[in-house]
Amino acid sequence: MRLHGYNTFWCKTCSRAAAGFPLKPMTTFFALLLQATGQQQPSPLAMGLPLLLIIAIFYLLVFMPMQRQRKKQQQMVSSLQNGNVVLTSGGIVGTIIGINNDDTLILRVKPDNIKLQVSRSSVTGLVQEEKKS
Repeated sequence: MRLHGYNTFWCKTCSRAAAGFPLKPMTTFFALLLQATGQQQPSPLAMGLPLLLIIAIFYLLVFMPMQRQRKKQQQMVSSLQNGNVVLTSGGIVGTIIGINNDDTLILRVKPDNIKLQVSRSSVTGLVQEEKKS
């Protein structure tokens, strides 16, 4: 409401218009915004619920699959036996011919039957042998 070139605001306490100094439009917007914040504030639970929901979805989509993959990898590494054909993190494919007590494996690598000693943790997976028919 404008009176004589001045911005006026409706006074909530005395129920009449109160004239003020000339204000710029952005200042008027912020003043109206401040008046609107006098309403009831949302509860802290309602404000924190979206954040909790985002964290829960992130956990379900990222951390749970990583934990499953890590458990599967640890189970595979702990169940290695002589005769298994494995792939190392360096890309070497070899057959396990010995398992040492210090968590190292001895691999035989074809075609020259070279023996390599690698750590058990460097094994990334088992290689499926193709059956010739």
